[in-house]
Amino acid sequence: MGSNFVNAQSRRFTIQGPVGAIEAVEDLPSLPAGVAPRGVAVIAHPHPLFAGTMDNKVVQTLARAFVQCGWRAVRFNFRGVGATDGIHDAGRGELQDLLAVIDYASAQDAAVPLALAGFSFGSFVVSHAVEALGPQRVPQQLVLIGTAATRFDVATVPQDLHTRTLVVHGELDDTVPLADVMNWARPQTLPVTVVPGGSHFFHGQLPLLRGLVVRHLMADPERIS
Repeated sequence: MGSNFVNAQSRRFTIQGPVGAIEAVEDLPSLPAGVAPRGVAVIAHPHPLFAGTMDNKVVQTLARAFVQCGWRAVRFNFRGVGATDGIHDAGRGELQDLLAVIDYASAQDAAVPLALAGFSFGSFVVSHAVEALGPQRVPQQLVLIGTAATRFDVATVPQDLHTRTLVVHGELDDTVPLADVMNWARPQTLPVTVVPGGSHFFHGQLPLLRGLVVRHLMADPERIS
């Protein structure tokens, strides 16, 4: 995990966002000829003021998991990070950045299945994207890792999305204590997968994290709903 996740079908590009350019990378799965990806997954990175970028190792792990399961994976830099224009906006502007990337990723086919994933601050922004998209664009999959429930008002996950939602948190996370995530999840009766001994960045446990995400993505939600 020491190097950036790229494969022969990865491309770095920019799109026009609310305040200028948004830098992004799209990773494509290797599929047989004539087989389309399962959908597009848009992945949001951790806090920009604490070195969070789209090349964060947890974000790359999420991209790997989605690609392994046949999804297009799009990760991007929030405003003020890397080659993305603008300055940090405490989640408000970052939500608009995320929505712009979702629009871009869905531009060719508005009906393409959508997955949203976020790590730490990115999970907070993703939760509000689900809220903003509403019933017109419900994600097929939602993955929230290290959910930033301590410093931010993470939105409630819609009840009908629970069986397609994976929340993973480290037992020993000292950035976002597990108790804060449980306090957010408890009123929703939203299950939380706890990684024993896991830290906020899942040091030494990224393969395990990837496996949890792959298992979730490959499950049939119709069987458990």
